[in-house]
Amino acid sequence: MKENRMRELVDALNKYAYEYYVLDKPTIADGQYDKLYDELRTLEQESGVVLFDSPTKRVGGEPISAFEKHTHIEKLYSLDKATSEEELQAFFTRLLKVSPKFPEFTVEYKFDGLTICLTYDEGKFVRATTRGNGTTGEDVTAQVLTIKSFPLTIPYKGLVEVKGEAVIRLSVLEKYNQTATEQLKNARNAVAGAIRNLNPKETEKRKPEILFYDINYIAENNIKTQSECFGFLRQNGFKVFDYLRIAKTPEEVFSFIGEIEKGRKQLDVLTDGVVIKVNDFNLRDRLGATEKFPRWAIAYKFEAEETTTLLNDVIWQVGRTGKLTPLAILEPVELCGVTVKKATLNNPGDIVRKGVKLNSRVLIRRSNEVIPEILGTTEYFDNSSDVVTPTVCPECGSNIVEVGANIFCQNIDCRRRVILNLVNYACKDAMNIDGFSEMTAETLYDNLGVRKFSDFYKLTKEQLLSLEGFQEKKAENLLESIQKTLSASLESYIFALGIDGVGKKTAKDLAKRFKNIERLSNATFEEILETPEVGDIIANNIVSYFKNPINRMQILELRFLGIDPEYEEVILGDVFKGAKVVLTGTLQKYKRAEAQKIIESFGGEVSGSVSKLTTMVLAGEEAGSKLEKAKALGIKIITEDDFDKMIGK
Repeated sequence: MKENRMRELVDALNKYAYEYYVLDKPTIADGQYDKLYDELRTLEQESGVVLFDSPTKRVGGEPISAFEKHTHIEKLYSLDKATSEEELQAFFTRLLKVSPKFPEFTVEYKFDGLTICLTYDEGKFVRATTRGNGTTGEDVTAQVLTIKSFPLTIPYKGLVEVKGEAVIRLSVLEKYNQTATEQLKNARNAVAGAIRNLNPKETEKRKPEILFYDINYIAENNIKTQSECFGFLRQNGFKVFDYLRIAKTPEEVFSFIGEIEKGRKQLDVLTDGVVIKVNDFNLRDRLGATEKFPRWAIAYKFEAEETTTLLNDVIWQVGRTGKLTPLAILEPVELCGVTVKKATLNNPGDIVRKGVKLNSRVLIRRSNEVIPEILGTTEYFDNSSDVVTPTVCPECGSNIVEVGANIFCQNIDCRRRVILNLVNYACKDAMNIDGFSEMTAETLYDNLGVRKFSDFYKLTKEQLLSLEGFQEKKAENLLESIQKTLSASLESYIFALGIDGVGKKTAKDLAKRFKNIERLSNATFEEILETPEVGDIIANNIVSYFKNPINRMQILELRFLGIDPEYEEVILGDVFKGAKVVLTGTLQKYKRAEAQKIIESFGGEVSGSVSKLTTMVLAGEEAGSKLEKAKALGIKIITEDDFDKMIGK
């Protein structure tokens, strides 16, 4: 009886997981899923039996001692590359020597992650391996088992190897970094580190997924085209990115390349080009392969995101929490259409791991329009020298303390730390003091002795007019904006305090959970852990912050000045109940924050990007790619006038 119930639960849970992770169309609430999962786990513990495809197998196990080597059934080729239209035309010309007419091509996104090969036999998952050298890869089965977006059993019963790209979504990486002791700057390196980590629990924490795109080997070779290959993957429950175009002319190929280059900037996944393949497998066999590349496929790479340059210096920047982050000063170089002069390094250990030295040549990478990262060192010279880790703070001269992988200035009165905390308090997502910049903070610090948040509320018009750059209107505007903070929301206030690791979302969850700052400041570690998505690190940071007598005194001063907000959950109706709404374009009647607040007060949720889970888009003027994507997905689109009618305005 127990095994029958376990079979029912496993089938149901795998169906729900497929709908959630592959189709992006969940049909069951998280709480219901968890209840069924807990029932299954209890039955497994009682019976000592775990079915082959049980979802409980996807929990990260104990660390392994080393990766075993595995030989692929068939060689995994890498792709030759083209970086210009001329090189791509040359590829077409070579093919026309074998094919009497221009062949039919498929055009797909090229994702920037880690190639993974999965083997199945008799319908069951056997192992997962990296590409390695194409012939032999590393067995990463324990790590890949933590990924929930691929099936443990498939309808096809023959021996088959399928290929995919392991990726970490940019939004997932951002969320991971909010609580990570060591920040991961690059999604590509983050997924490689997750899959090739000897500890599967670390893989699980980073939440990678696999996007499948090819069959490397299949026992019954009845698949004749790349289009059929995609169909096979979908039919067998593999997650396939929903983009495959058929091109019958060179013009169509270039048109689809343009479509991908435009669309990739809106994706939540790193891409670095386009994959172009001959669709017909018979023609592929005739074209064959070189030692390295198949002759029937090519990767069209977008403008280079990696290059080398000289590292001239490393300066250490002091952050709001006192953390010292090394910043590389580079010989200016062109990369992705901009001149790059600086690049990030994570911490002293990162410098050592990458072999970075002053006056060395380094490899830099720029992804998704962010500051470039140094990936490694390519060349040393006679005048290359070690980067010296500071022993005192470069801003205030205080001693440095090492905490984990990072180093910190211990002086809470360090000028740089104080200024950045003032800026954080005044920023848009916090107390929203209009026109307050880092330069303003420096001026107030140096000339008027502003050190604490409470000092904002003691400023006078006469004091401000005595400062260079402050005219009457500017002084009045600043004071008026400071006065408005007296009515700030609790979530904005919590965010403004600058507690390490507490971002906008966490501040909102804490406000909802504790209702006022007094309850939060007196909460225990265990009580804080009950807040959604708050882990041990952030909970410890919150407890430590409120234990500090200086911070407690500051909160008392602010309360005395009238800043002591209470959380008020305003529910005006349910017109947006269960809706996931995206705002795009320029709204004429509302500020975005105001529109978001209204949607939430009517039971809805606001998201930053359009996906299959989006139920509605509120489009203002000059709405761009989000609107186009919503139209393509058939998502309901409303105007501001529609919005007014829905809320009864």
